[in-house]
Amino acid sequence: MEYSIVRSNRKTLCLTFDREGKPLVRAPLSTSLASIERFVQKHARWIAIHSRGKTPPSLADGSKIEFLGEERTIASGATRLKSETLFLPPEQRAEALKRLCRSKARVRMQRLVRKYSSLYGFSTTGIRITSARKRWGSCSTKGTVNFSLYSAFLPESLAEYLAVHELCHTRHMDHSAAFWVEVKAILPDYAKRRDALKKYMWIFQI
Repeated sequence: MEYSIVRSNRKTLCLTFDREGKPLVRAPLSTSLASIERFVQKHARWIAIHSRGKTPPSLADGSKIEFLGEERTIASGATRLKSETLFLPPEQRAEALKRLCRSKARVRMQRLVRKYSSLYGFSTTGIRITSARKRWGSCSTKGTVNFSLYSAFLPESLAEYLAVHELCHTRHMDHSAAFWVEVKAILPDYAKRRDALKKYMWIFQI
């Protein structure tokens, strides 16, 4: 099985896909090649399942693409979303789509952060929409919550999970047991939503 390796100061092994849809292993600097190979083989079934359809989606007229959790048909025109049609200009469509994503993601994530902050007493210092391709969201030590512009493609239930996940990080800066207890108290089905995110890896190829 062909795969790429990216080493960094991280502590654990992680499997994902690169922009071409090929398996990518993120590994600690000291991890041996043999250990990485065993890790890949152990997760061979997961790779086979989640690598299906991992090709960049077409942005040609008439193509179908999921946006804000619903299937849309792409057509030529000034960049906008109208009912079931996603209009994009003839040139530089990917960039136009990203700009629309940033706008839609900002509106939705601000709404969800306000909602859950009001319900559960969270406090943030700001919300940022980023171009991150490796993670859906993050939280700074100063309490700023960040969300990838690519979250605009996700269904509402998964956007809710992202909002709750990062808001809980304003109180727990790690993935400790206490962190997950708080996430579960707000979203009892959080594990199902978290697993569902794996089906949207194709988004980062746009």
